[in-house]
Amino acid sequence: MKGGGSWPWVRRGAGLLCLILLLGLGSGYLWLRTSLPQLDGVLALTGLGAPVAVLRDRDGIPHIRAESANDAYFALGFVHAQDRLWQMETIRRTGAGRLSEIFGERTLGRDRFMRTLGLYRLAERTFELLSPRVRAAIEAYAKGVNAYLESHQGALAPEYYLLRFRPEPWRPADSLVWGKLMAMRLARNWRDELLRARLSARLGHGQIVALWPPYPDDGPTTLASLGETASVSRARKRTAGAGPNDLALDGAALDRLAAFLPPPEMRSGASNSWVVSGRHSASGKPLLANDPHLGFRAPNIWYLARIDAPGLNVAGATVPGMPFHLFGHNGRIAWGVTSAGTDTEDLFAERVAENDPGRYLTPGGSKPFALRDEVIRVRGGADVRLRVRETRHGPVLSDAIGGGRKAGGGNELLALAATALRPDDRSPEAFFLLNRARNWQQFVAALSHFNAPNQNFAYADTAGNIGFYSAGRVPIRKLGDGFSPVSGWSGEYDWSGFIPFAEMPHAFNPPSGRLINANNRIAGRDYPYFLARDWAPPYRARRIGELLARTKRHTPATMARIQGDVVSLAARELLPLMLDAAGGQDRPPKGPAHAALRLLEKWDGTMDRGRPEPLIFSAWFRELNRLIYGDELGADLRAYWRPRPRLIKSIIEADRSWCDDISSARVESCEERIGKALARAVDDLSAAYGSDPDEWRWGDAHVADFRHGVLSRVPLLGSLGNILIATGGDNFTINRGTTRVADAAAPFAQIHGPGLRAIYDLGNLENSLFIQATGQSGNPLSRHYRDLIGRWRDLQYVRMPRLPAGPEAGAAAKAVHRLTLTPG
Repeated sequence: MKGGGSWPWVRRGAGLLCLILLLGLGSGYLWLRTSLPQLDGVLALTGLGAPVAVLRDRDGIPHIRAESANDAYFALGFVHAQDRLWQMETIRRTGAGRLSEIFGERTLGRDRFMRTLGLYRLAERTFELLSPRVRAAIEAYAKGVNAYLESHQGALAPEYYLLRFRPEPWRPADSLVWGKLMAMRLARNWRDELLRARLSARLGHGQIVALWPPYPDDGPTTLASLGETASVSRARKRTAGAGPNDLALDGAALDRLAAFLPPPEMRSGASNSWVVSGRHSASGKPLLANDPHLGFRAPNIWYLARIDAPGLNVAGATVPGMPFHLFGHNGRIAWGVTSAGTDTEDLFAERVAENDPGRYLTPGGSKPFALRDEVIRVRGGADVRLRVRETRHGPVLSDAIGGGRKAGGGNELLALAATALRPDDRSPEAFFLLNRARNWQQFVAALSHFNAPNQNFAYADTAGNIGFYSAGRVPIRKLGDGFSPVSGWSGEYDWSGFIPFAEMPHAFNPPSGRLINANNRIAGRDYPYFLARDWAPPYRARRIGELLARTKRHTPATMARIQGDVVSLAARELLPLMLDAAGGQDRPPKGPAHAALRLLEKWDGTMDRGRPEPLIFSAWFRELNRLIYGDELGADLRAYWRPRPRLIKSIIEADRSWCDDISSARVESCEERIGKALARAVDDLSAAYGSDPDEWRWGDAHVADFRHGVLSRVPLLGSLGNILIATGGDNFTINRGTTRVADAAAPFAQIHGPGLRAIYDLGNLENSLFIQATGQSGNPLSRHYRDLIGRWRDLQYVRMPRLPAGPEAGAAAKAVHRLTLTPG
């Protein structure tokens, strides 16, 4: 749903909605208010086995008390639908490739891509593979969603009237397709492979390798040696890295596939987690902190909830549409999750048989493509028929753009192999069991069912144990390191299996009493399997380690301060090099550039939203990145452009040839480029914020932008749906504030970051802290649509202690509403 303008269906529906709003003093507004959930009283619903109490605290967080786990799941489905039905609608339609049914042809490209991947078919297959009790839980959740659809007598969420359609009944696969979407989003490698293939048309292999510097030898590693991980066979060796290959991929086809490349800062999830043993805490029990990072949207993806039922007591974060808690504690254990960043995808160039376009080459001869036909219904247009081909490696991505192209004298198509596309995925089983695990052994047993995406799970329990397990399939390659597309017909780059679960990196009660992961390298160089070539820069993990070491005995308050830290080690590393180079040029005369340098010379790298220095540095560094490699990358700059401190540092200190502008006859130095970048940055900032750098503020440009996918496109209604707030941090701070520097209109707006924060106190889990970014409701008319945004920014957490279930709950300090769901 990207792009400017608004859909015709939205414009027509907006006329109706605006008319209703003009009558807001009367019945129209009151009618729209009926889209808000019923919070008190009694509702009789078909599908329940016994009454369920839904208590809501002052923040709109539901506390569900049920007499059975399945009734609790039913109630969670009901309250998810009450608060976030439109969000659930967009998630299931995105995964099913059915957005064009309501948005028309502008989402057709996205639907073609999703149908090619076949995520919804895989979700249906996953449901069939789950154990009966997990299927029963998902079915109970679906019944709860449908009970809301059947029983709600008022208006639906405003988006349904803008687009003029009604929701269909909820199906179990609707709950599971989100996991498939997230697995594809968090596993980023195929997109990098595609970009590298495009760059090979203009750059040599060595230049391309230089653009993705290796992880530094001194960078923090979560499990630094095999002494902290499982004992594995050291006879297995990492596969050799693949060099340049002779693939003749068609440039035009690659260009069309590149339309599916999100901006580089959105091509992965990120997250922080750390856990300390009782030896490092004031209570003598472990503390665990976790904050997952995803792209920002309104409403936020996370929804806080607590469930208390026989055999199921869990509090934490859910995703609307999913019945299980993805982050949280269950009274005995707590867990956190970070994106592992391992390479679980490969692009294979498949060669079509010369005399038979229905077959492709394999090491054992030609094979027929597996075929399936998809029909995409398009609002306001004719149905689109799509024939999808699959090879032994996976779906042919070329079909998403209309088929393959001649390349190098033959038909070469790109097929995607991904652990997320395996038909035997049973990952929901893992979360069902994880929510009930009582100790390390049950925690590990639960994770053994987790297939995709590969994620890092931090662990702590009330008995005082801490641990870490990287769970999910990681392929074993016969050859290669997943750097670029490889030949599929030879078989030499095929996957030979997956790293055995028991040999995945893990640790239990490490001697240090600390475990840290911020998407940095997981295992040391002595780990015998290849996990990934590219890892997140080491700055966040290093800073977490520094701050943990400064305090002898930690508390939830000290953990919260670490989560809020906005010191950029990347800025501290790069700024001296940039200042030194700028000092080698003629110092600017008195004026904005001179004043900007004066401010930076005294700056400590803290990305404080109330200071000018972060804005000056970020603008300077943005422009420096563009000047250093923009001339070499040409039209591909936008797909690669982001703050890249390790690359720029290596260029300034060693490979200075990148500083030369290849479009000019003379040879430019790094000092010249750094000086030019400063001048341009200061000119841009002066035009936007005035000529006095002392008056500039990072928070004026660095604004967390939670944009509503539909209302933001409707004149006059964008302010109703969008949620904005000035923030600190940058791409490399613990309190991460990722920007999209290639966006000329808003290069420093925060579009990605920690939408959820949690701190678990194993000395008293009822004292655990949570905050999510926007509010519990997805309805802009609700007071809970944006009521958490300021507290999220300012690290003011909420708690979810067990509330009483009886009539006295209404008088409890935090129980504001009580809704009883009864069997109907």
